[in-house]
Amino acid sequence: MPSKIAQIRLVSSHPEVYEPCDDSFALVDALLADRINMLEHHPSLCMEIGCGSGYVITSLALMLGKDAPGIHYMASDINPHALSVTRETLEAHGVHAELINTDIASGLDKRLAGSVDVMVVNPPYVPTPEDEVGRQGIASAWAGGENGRSVIDRILPIADHLLSQKGWLYLVTLTTNNPAEVCRQMRDKGYAARIVVQRSTEEESLHVIKFWRDRDIQVDVNDKGMINKNPMRLMESLVSQFSQLSFWRSGNSNIC
Repeated sequence: MPSKIAQIRLVSSHPEVYEPCDDSFALVDALLADRINMLEHHPSLCMEIGCGSGYVITSLALMLGKDAPGIHYMASDINPHALSVTRETLEAHGVHAELINTDIASGLDKRLAGSVDVMVVNPPYVPTPEDEVGRQGIASAWAGGENGRSVIDRILPIADHLLSQKGWLYLVTLTTNNPAEVCRQMRDKGYAARIVVQRSTEEESLHVIKFWRDRDIQVDVNDKGMINKNPMRLMESLVSQFSQLSFWRSGNSNIC
C-alpha cells in the first residue's frame, strides 16, 4: 500500500534548505488528521507557501492522491535551492506540483485571487532581529523578526486574498508568536479557527491552526458596531482557549 505521506529517506536535501523537523511533522500530522474533511471538501487548487524541502506539499499530494484526482498543486519559496530540492522530492515520490520562485506569493495575486482551496504554511516564526528577515539561503526559513511575527503578518492578508470562498488555511505558529492574536486578526477578516494539532518539545510549543471563512463571523465583521462593541471580551476568550492547550492532544478539534 502506497505511503500517505512523504518518506524521509526520499526527501532531498541541500545545505541551504530547511530539512523536515518537528514543525514539518506537526503540519503533516494536522493535514492527515483532516484528510477525510479535505476529501469531502473537493479542493481544486492546493498551495504551499514556503515549501523548503518539499516534504509537506509532497505529503499533501500523496495523502489526497487517487481519492481526489484533478487537483492542481502549487508551491512557492523565496529560496531557489528549496525549489530544486522540492522538485527532487516530488519526483522521488511520483507526484507533481507547479513550483514558483517568489516571496510568499508575489506576482501571483491576479492569477490566484480567490482560487486557492487549501493553503498550507510553515512560516519563518522564530523571533530574530528584524534585519535577519528575508535574508538569502536557509535563514529565510526561520527568521521571523520581532516576536516571530514579521512574515506571518505579511502572509495573513495575502492568504485572505488568495483563498477561495471555501478556502482553508493551515498555519504553523509558535507560542511566542501570540497565536491568539493571529486568530483575532483572522477573525477580523471573517475567519473562524480551530487548533488541529498542538505539540510541545523541549524547545518550543507548536500549534497548527486551521482557518476558514465563517458567514456568521463575516456578518459580525460587516457590522462595525458589533465588532467594536467589546474587543476586550473577544481577546479574553481567545487567550482563555489557548491557555487550555496543555490539556489538548494532537488532532483535537476544539475551537480556537
